[in-house]
Amino acid sequence: MEIPQDDTFREERKRFRLHWNCEDCCRFDSEKQSCAHGFPTDRHRRSRYENPEASILFCKEFDIA
Repeated sequence: MEIPQDDTFREERKRFRLHWNCEDCCRFDSEKQSCAHGFPTDRHRRSRYENPEASILFCKEFDIA
């Protein structure tokens, strides 16, 4: 699911400490900088959301474990 990023989301992301990026997922291999299931990570990485124009994209495999 992909949705526009807005001021409300950015504020709630900080206030509720939301997690949805690869770096927060138990399936992300930080040494290899890749997904254990082989999914592409470029659109799910934390650094992408530094751009306020970047739409929010949630991975169906995300697991905070």
